Amino acid sequence: MRNVMVLSVLLMIGTSCFAQEIGLQLYSLRNEFKKDVPGTFAKIKEWGITKVEDGNDGTQGYSLEEYKALLVENNLEIVSASAPFEELRGSPETVIQRTKDYGAKYVVCFWIPHKDTIFTIDETKMALDVFNSAGKKLKDEGITLVYHPHGYEFRPYEDATLMDHMIQNSEYFDFEMDVYWFAHPGEDPVAWLRKYPNEFKLMHLKDCKKGTEGNQNGQSDVETNVVLGTGQIDIAAVVAEAKKMGLEYLFIEDESSKSVEQIPQSLEYLKSLEE
Repeated sequence: MRNVMVLSVLLMIGTSCFAQEIGLQLYSLRNEFKKDVPGTFAKIKEWGITKVEDGNDGTQGYSLEEYKALLVENNLEIVSASAPFEELRGSPETVIQRTKDYGAKYVVCFWIPHKDTIFTIDETKMALDVFNSAGKKLKDEGITLVYHPHGYEFRPYEDATLMDHMIQNSEYFDFEMDVYWFAHPGEDPVAWLRKYPNEFKLMHLKDCKKGTEGNQNGQSDVETNVVLGTGQIDIAAVVAEAKKMGLEYLFIEDESSKSVEQIPQSLEYLKSLEE
């Protein structure tokens, strides 16, 4: 009887760990939210997802309490809140309050302002000042700030890249790896995870259509987002490395117009990696 109970507990733990690790970036369903917020949350619940990351869209026109009630109703938890660069620079206290309101412990910034496709050491140093300053204030409140690169950070600088410079000078913030936006400019996501094993705390899982030509501009056609495991990125290797490192949350992000159809397929693929 005791062995049966132990086995049941282990199975429960395994299921719980899987559910906690695989989440969803809400931006994936931005078009659906515009039409039906409660129905979109219900769809996420139907997929069995319980952890989500905010996508800079606030409370979708609802009051904070109404929005939080919808999350609770659908067994959803915002574990990573978002913050625009300008808010982190000018009003980190509102970022802290919003994150606490959600009960999240991570804040992610998705973009560093720069002119057109020009990104240099000047923008990098500006970002370091803002992220380290805001990151310290968030850290003092028990919140971790992470930055989500978009590919333009991989341009050469000295003997490495601007990305290396940013990581090496990130005193009070960490990073969220978007697998697509590392691979798209020609980088190897697994190599970066191994190069900086303590710097990446979160991850976006996103695959890229085979034959897609990349760039270092942070721009691409969203329709190149395909079902995980069917594109040109070795998602299995990335997931294996991320789990070995103990990354807490891996968020599926699918920006394509077919996200509602593709997300369940991506979930099935990720489940197959557990078998």
